[in-house]
Amino acid sequence: MRETAAAGLGELIAITANKYLAGPFLIKLTGPLLRIVGDRNPSAVKIAIVQTLGLILTKGGPALRAFVPQFQTTFVKALSDPSRQVRVEAIKALALLMPLSTRVDPLIKELVSTSLGKASATVETAGMVAIQTASLEALSVVLKHGGSKVKVAESITSSLDAGKDLVAHEDDGIRDSAAKVIGYACELLGADEADSVLTEMVVDKASNLSSSSLEAKHGIASICRRVFSRSVGKKIDRSIYKSASSIIETLTKDDKTMVKEAACVAIGSILGSSTEIKSTISLLEKSIIKCMDTKEELDVQQAVAKGLSIAARLQPGIFRTQDGLNLINSGLKLAMSGAQRVQFSYNDFLWIALDVKGGDSGLEEYLSIAHFDNAKKMQAIYSKVLVKIKRVDDDDL
Repeated sequence: MRETAAAGLGELIAITANKYLAGPFLIKLTGPLLRIVGDRNPSAVKIAIVQTLGLILTKGGPALRAFVPQFQTTFVKALSDPSRQVRVEAIKALALLMPLSTRVDPLIKELVSTSLGKASATVETAGMVAIQTASLEALSVVLKHGGSKVKVAESITSSLDAGKDLVAHEDDGIRDSAAKVIGYACELLGADEADSVLTEMVVDKASNLSSSSLEAKHGIASICRRVFSRSVGKKIDRSIYKSASSIIETLTKDDKTMVKEAACVAIGSILGSSTEIKSTISLLEKSIIKCMDTKEELDVQQAVAKGLSIAARLQPGIFRTQDGLNLINSGLKLAMSGAQRVQFSYNDFLWIALDVKGGDSGLEEYLSIAHFDNAKKMQAIYSKVLVKIKRVDDDDL
């Protein structure tokens, strides 16, 4: 009943026009919800309450500024909840809170501390890993949405150091989340710091790739994916870029699926941050298409789709040119055959590559250079599938 009541409040808020949700009305709702979210409610109730608080933040805006400390405390506490979905909702809610928050330094300090495992000694190992992962995810969200409000320079560098410490952790979830933190910290600190990080954490550590551990190789690929997919990617020193590109291309041939997957996503970031796209495509195309072979594991095929989607976001239009034609044609082939989840991944890629959201002009560009058979297939998938996709979530790209 409590869960339904909290969800019902959320639905009422969602369907009510902002002009009717005057400040005092939302304030009367916010106080009681913040007070009970920490009670000994089952996870389903907490999820409903945190989701509703997120809606209140979206609708209420500046009127709720006075509640920012309570919101922050509530969401940070929820990051340690035993339920994964409660933690996920708390991370989303922290992102919504950032536009109102004016003091992000203490929050970053707390998240850095928790992510490094400085929590209660009574938490068992599995629980600690879950809390560390959630804290790193929350830290990346805070850096993304609130990093520009930092007043103490040490906040960003301490975040970067935490990411560097944890990117070789034995748990792959922690490694991936730590790489996200590194990516956003590099974006805030600038190209010189990004160059330094890539030299230290990628180029130097890859000097003997063949004898490196799975964790080290996965960490290298994760860092490249996250740093090169940020706006700082195109500003990175080109000699470091070429070294990283070569390393990632080697990792796409690794015998460990987890490493191969991470490298196939990272190669999309490498492609998207190129300043000489024609030569980069000709250099990497063969390795990318090899990983799209239907004999490859499904996870690897999907990873390539995610990588190509990143490249299409970072370099709009590259797959509607002669240079990118082979890659989009290979994507078209996988969108029409194979396992359903692979199809879905490549449908998303085609949706981004053809800029379906922007109208038919992307399709027309492709049709003007494609051969008859591929043009016919693309028109069919465009009308039957792509135009029906409303949006492709890019939070994780």
